[in-house]
Amino acid sequence: MNSVSIWFTLLSCACFMGLVGWVSYQKTKGEVNDSTGYFLAGRGLTGGFIAGSLLLTNLSAEQLIGLNGQAYRTNLSNMAWEVTALFAIVVMAIYLLPKYLGGSFTTLPEFFSTRFDEGVRRYTVILFMLGYIFVTIPSMLYSGALAVLQLFDIPSLLGISYTQSVWLVIWIIGIIGAIYAICGGLKAVAVSDTINGIGLLIIGILVPILGFIALGNGNLVDGMKTIATNHPEKLNGIGTKQDSVPIGTIFTGMIFANLFYWASNQYVIQRTLGAKNLAEGQKGVLISGFYKLLVPVFMMIPGVIAFHLYGDSLQTVDLAYPTLIADVLPTYLSGFFLAVLLGAVFSSFNSLLNSAATMFALDIYKSQVNRDASDKRLILVSKYFGSVVALITLFISPLLMQAPDGLWDLIRKFTGFFNIPIIAILLVGVFSKFVPSIAAKVVILFHIITYYMLVWGTNHLFNFTVDIHFIHLYAILFFVEVAIMLLIGKVKPRSTPYVFKANPSVNMTPWKYTLPTAIVLLALVALTYIVFSPIGVAYERAIVSPMFGYAVGALIVLTGVLIYFSLKQWHKKYATLIQKQSISSIKVVS
Repeated sequence: MNSVSIWFTLLSCACFMGLVGWVSYQKTKGEVNDSTGYFLAGRGLTGGFIAGSLLLTNLSAEQLIGLNGQAYRTNLSNMAWEVTALFAIVVMAIYLLPKYLGGSFTTLPEFFSTRFDEGVRRYTVILFMLGYIFVTIPSMLYSGALAVLQLFDIPSLLGISYTQSVWLVIWIIGIIGAIYAICGGLKAVAVSDTINGIGLLIIGILVPILGFIALGNGNLVDGMKTIATNHPEKLNGIGTKQDSVPIGTIFTGMIFANLFYWASNQYVIQRTLGAKNLAEGQKGVLISGFYKLLVPVFMMIPGVIAFHLYGDSLQTVDLAYPTLIADVLPTYLSGFFLAVLLGAVFSSFNSLLNSAATMFALDIYKSQVNRDASDKRLILVSKYFGSVVALITLFISPLLMQAPDGLWDLIRKFTGFFNIPIIAILLVGVFSKFVPSIAAKVVILFHIITYYMLVWGTNHLFNFTVDIHFIHLYAILFFVEVAIMLLIGKVKPRSTPYVFKANPSVNMTPWKYTLPTAIVLLALVALTYIVFSPIGVAYERAIVSPMFGYAVGALIVLTGVLIYFSLKQWHKKYATLIQKQSISSIKVVS
């Protein structure tokens, strides 16, 4: 890339990012002066903003780099992390979101303090903070830096080493993102996420199209035929024991990992906690599910295309997507891509900083240090803490250069330290009445020690490896920890049963299309696995197998029947409710 192209890219990137910043400022001007405005966007987010923010919060450079790298290395089996998340999304929309909004909770640890005690609240805040600071934020900054370094040859431009370039880019991205998150609050993040989300969808569509054209020597269809007929096993989403995500894991630990992410991870659920009402929250959560279904096409097919174009010539698997971008994206779109890429990185980084600052201000400072703290003081404390977290992660992020097998697997393994105990405590807390707080504390300590020993400790200390996939370990530990909590609840129950007390701050009328939409989403999960399977496009002897049409037809019929009965049941339920209560004012938001 010559100097003219570089300046054009930087200027066009700055213009797009400036536009996003200006729109975000106009939408949030005067709305972050109190704690509700800063931490929960004034509880005024609509479904579109929630969905857009969830999209950008979830789909960052980590996915762009990591998932495409795994597709380049093996096949599409890693799509399970994204596609099967729809089960958790449905649970969140139908069951847990009404609980959160009904209790007017600002953070998940706040719910834990009402269900258990302040000790459990502190323990879970510490788990979240360690996970965010040492795993999630560094991975997002590092993956964003990788893409920027591939787009611009920073070492040659500045005359510095590759390692120095990584440090430099991470610090530039981190400082800009931190300023945005710390100054703007949740609504600024949500608005900018929505705009950048549109840009990400555009880039997501363009990259595979341009990749197919390059692969087909100028012909889009020829490129598509190439990946369907040449090494079709790369399109298989049904993982074997040799893959990093065997198919069996989606029925074990992955269920709980996704439940943690979509139903209890503070930086994700904070968007839904800021919903204008329950209906808008449910819309936002479910709409984000449709975005997730696009992940195999947007964030994995380019990795397969890279395999066909470059073979095994790349230095690391994490260079597959950046290299493809550098080769196929026209120069006039490079600035737009850079802006969208940085927007995705900023989004996840901002969201994590905002959530970490929210938990510290509300769950530690106000709860333990200064119960009478004013809104102004809480916002100031959160900004100071966010700055400290940002600074720490800027030193940790470049260390990910040492990851040998790609960024994605490393992140998933380290996430196991905190995702399973939190979701286990949440589900036991919601569904039980007598399990005491000591049970939650025991489980947190048990999990950290046991998970380390099973994944790394036995090898390091005793020179033998536990031959169980780490995702299966998620499930095993989940059930063990639930059993421990229930056993403690049996032996030493709470003196009084826990009773959920509804105290909603928003309208709790549900969205009438929640259940039909959930059915469609789950059907599309099944369809995605049919398409990317040995009877679909991974079929070896043709584009698809003869069984493909029958499987799709049966799925369509079953989905139609379920939608019909769900709508019928819904209307019957609310007609009965209106008749019994004699209030015609009950209105389902549509």
